[in-house]
Amino acid sequence: MKIAMVSEHASPLAVLGGVDAGGQNVHVAELSAAMARRGHDVTVYTRRDDPDSPERVQTEHGYTVVHVPAGPAKQLPKDQLLEHMSAFAQYLDQQWGIERPDVAHAHFWMSGIATQLAARAQSVPTVQTFHALGVVKRRHQGAQDTSPSARIKLEKLVATHATWVAATCTDEVFELVRMGRARTKISVVPCGVDLNTFSTEGPIADRGARHRIVGVGRLVPRKGFDTMIEALPAIPDAEYVIVGGPEHGRLKSDPEVRRLRSLATKLGVADRVKFAGPLPRDDMPAMLRSADVVTCTPWYEPFGIVPLEAMACGVPVVASAVGGMLDTVVHDVTGRLVTPRNPRECAEAVSTVLRDSFLRRSLGLAGRDRACARYSWDRVAADTLRIYDRLVSADVMQTALPTDLGQATIQSG
Repeated sequence: MKIAMVSEHASPLAVLGGVDAGGQNVHVAELSAAMARRGHDVTVYTRRDDPDSPERVQTEHGYTVVHVPAGPAKQLPKDQLLEHMSAFAQYLDQQWGIERPDVAHAHFWMSGIATQLAARAQSVPTVQTFHALGVVKRRHQGAQDTSPSARIKLEKLVATHATWVAATCTDEVFELVRMGRARTKISVVPCGVDLNTFSTEGPIADRGARHRIVGVGRLVPRKGFDTMIEALPAIPDAEYVIVGGPEHGRLKSDPEVRRLRSLATKLGVADRVKFAGPLPRDDMPAMLRSADVVTCTPWYEPFGIVPLEAMACGVPVVASAVGGMLDTVVHDVTGRLVTPRNPRECAEAVSTVLRDSFLRRSLGLAGRDRACARYSWDRVAADTLRIYDRLVSADVMQTALPTDLGQATIQSG
């Protein structure tokens, strides 16, 4: 099968930990690799953000990455990319006119716009994975939401007109139905984890005698690293290691690092909060294995790959009871679920895990078992392929888009 993956801002080749580089990049890379292992012809289309990037890159994992010329060849915040989606769609239309894919899988709402605009001309069935929904982001961030003003309207059109929608968690299904998407044309297909790389066996990062709490993610306020810092005074003799953000040379000047360090100083725990910066992907398992507990405490989270990776490494997780973590983390079995933005509850949950070595071991082993049973990338690829097969074998063709999507995109740009 010829599969087109469209991921306009999240390249599978990107270094993780930046403002716009995280779980979606991993998802696209790992899903594409799993599809390629099964013998499928996979091409990932992502926006060119570097003038030196070749147009096509054949990866060692068997899939091809195409850098699409849409807008200036430099890094731009994803919230500034909407105006370039028409050019992105034109490129896809041209390429697919020469070699039509059997199915096009769009990742994120702007990728969905470009994909559907191109797919209608070539009658290509489309699958949409949002990774995050604008209605949820607006609900939690309010005036701080920097998304384009047309996002919610356009996102609803994308959700309505995709041939199929692959939601990453149960919570997202409810949101999509409220947006007008038919429940009968939604499947829950979670993110996965590389069980060979993220395992209980392997090197462990250096650490001291203190208990170690590890948090991983992009350094933006919604990730809730401040919640864990506010909990730290109630967790004596424990250090909190934050992985992510800009390169070490720019850590000190990063606004979110400065904010978090100021908070830690104010609370008297600055000596126990460590900023590790971004880590190469190959070094992440060793860091997770060095933790007594991994925390993931965002305000909201569409899915959350870090808890899965920690579980695969046999490390217990304390996570906010939001989004995909309601599916992946089983309370009191693989970790603890806590109310978001509640430092006291977070401190109680982490302390309970830290003071009981048998509990840590039990939660960790159960987490590994759950990751292996449900969240391997091969299992996720199989679930996704069932959707593709359904659309292709039934010869479900993309219906013509209503003009409101194309016109709204052009007007927004």
